[in-house]
Amino acid sequence: MSTVHRTIQVLDLLSRRGALGVRAVANGLGLPVGSVHRLLNDLAEEQVVERDADGAWKLAHRLLGIVDRQLESVGFHRLAHPFCEVIAAEVGETVNVNVLSGDGCVVIDKVRSNDRMQLDWRVGSRGPLYCGGSGKAVLAYLSPAERRRIASQPMPGFTPHTITTSEGLLDELGRIRARGYSIDNQEIVMGVFCVAVPVLNRDGRPVGAVSISGPSTKAPGGEVMPLVARLNEVCGHVSQSLGYAGAWPPLDPQADHTEGDLACAQHG
Repeated sequence: MSTVHRTIQVLDLLSRRGALGVRAVANGLGLPVGSVHRLLNDLAEEQVVERDADGAWKLAHRLLGIVDRQLESVGFHRLAHPFCEVIAAEVGETVNVNVLSGDGCVVIDKVRSNDRMQLDWRVGSRGPLYCGGSGKAVLAYLSPAERRRIASQPMPGFTPHTITTSEGLLDELGRIRARGYSIDNQEIVMGVFCVAVPVLNRDGRPVGAVSISGPSTKAPGGEVMPLVARLNEVCGHVSQSLGYAGAWPPLDPQADHTEGDLACAQHG
């Protein structure tokens, strides 16, 4: 077995199982402890692996940086664009690609259909996470702590349909995780409806979303599912290209049970 082959095996094992001692690596790969020890030390000199506080070996930031630069060079909006062109032509509405940026979403690409009136955000426009299809699709898949932090902040209303309470937003985010897509019922602009699906990276963290927006009514249920299916096609493809290896769509069937619902059930 060549050194290159052994190196790839070691890196793959550490990526799957996390920090391991020399003997655990050797046993996991069926290699001599001495050979693994020398290989790990060589990799450490190149800052590809490093020891943690307990002395176990783990992947180092240099390797992660190489991977991140490769994924960044792919550019998920470039992966999504061909799909967006097909979807826009099929449904006659605008397809938007949004990226997570701080506590908001920024439109980085869009494909407009020529069939209907265009009522949407321009490329470069920034929107909040607590309302709108893409913003809520992203927020729903952030960590519980991040969801609570956003929900605890002031949420100015854009229209009478904007969710402006913490409880209302957290309930809505649970429903989004349970069904795998978000709906914007005129939350930002009256007369504009939107459905969106998140894009996830290799850690399952949302990096953006793809949405379909326009004047046609969109609500949870069977009628919107053809649009959701098209969005799942593009978002699943892009997420897998970014290293996401989980199930798609990323559903959490229990997420729509709020703390209040559970409390009522317990006291029923």
